[in-house]
Amino acid sequence: MDAVDGSNPNDEWLRSAYFEHVTIPPGETCLWRIDDYPWRRTVWNYHPELEIHLIRYSSGIVYVGDYIGEFQPGQLVLVGSNLPHNWITPSTGNRVLPKRDIVVQFREETISQAARHLPELAQLERLFQRATLGIEFFGAVARDGARIMNTMGETSGIGRLTRLLDLLTLLGSCEESEQRSLATKEFREDFTPGKTDELAALDEALEFIRNNYQSSPRMATVAQYVGLSESAFSRLFKSQTGSTFTDHVSSLRIWTARKLLVDSEMPITDICFRSGYQNISNFNRRFLAAVGMTPSQYRRAARKRSLPH
Repeated sequence: MDAVDGSNPNDEWLRSAYFEHVTIPPGETCLWRIDDYPWRRTVWNYHPELEIHLIRYSSGIVYVGDYIGEFQPGQLVLVGSNLPHNWITPSTGNRVLPKRDIVVQFREETISQAARHLPELAQLERLFQRATLGIEFFGAVARDGARIMNTMGETSGIGRLTRLLDLLTLLGSCEESEQRSLATKEFREDFTPGKTDELAALDEALEFIRNNYQSSPRMATVAQYVGLSESAFSRLFKSQTGSTFTDHVSSLRIWTARKLLVDSEMPITDICFRSGYQNISNFNRRFLAAVGMTPSQYRRAARKRSLPH
């Protein structure tokens, strides 16, 4: 990892996971950094600061609130205050992906206070309000945003502030077709940050599920693994992820199936079992309910045009 404040990844403040303690360098409005993957902060985490997150390369699964989706190189997301998030590249083993992410973090109140004297900054309030659900940006906006984020590391002080404002202006003025909200309003309204020990258990559970969802893990098994009763684990999981354990596992299976249908020539029956389903009829039924078409229809459509997966 390259840290602009010269800190060492082993420093005490960097060990904080789950609730991330963001340290913005003295004399700066934002923290800009490049992260390797994986490292200590690549966990299910939240923080009061807003975060602009760029994936420079690699693909995988992104979690923002109760949203689960796929990320590709160039994905640009604005994460609102205290909105849980994580980007996972599966199956890396002991391999490190150097400089996978660029992250910019800043405090909304800093901009709001400045807006009292610089009224033009008040135009960003609408962007910050939309960011409470997380926003993914597309097309030219994502490409231009990535360019600005890459160049922010070349400067500091007023130069970096200028580029931050350029970036926020770009994101705040883009068309509706170039952005989408990620988490649901219901999750935002219901989410209450948990205690550190609860979030530690939840992160362990999410990692266990990611590594074992294809083998049909039972909730009781995962609860026991993290040292909680089944009922306590169920309440914690729902309150902190916005979905039930069953729905979360199902989302991962459907994501796997969609990716294999698009990216491979594997027979649909094999994809069924590889995704964690025990029989083809159940797989077809669940896939149809989640995606709106059968696996074979989805594969045919994907070959005709680009489908998200």
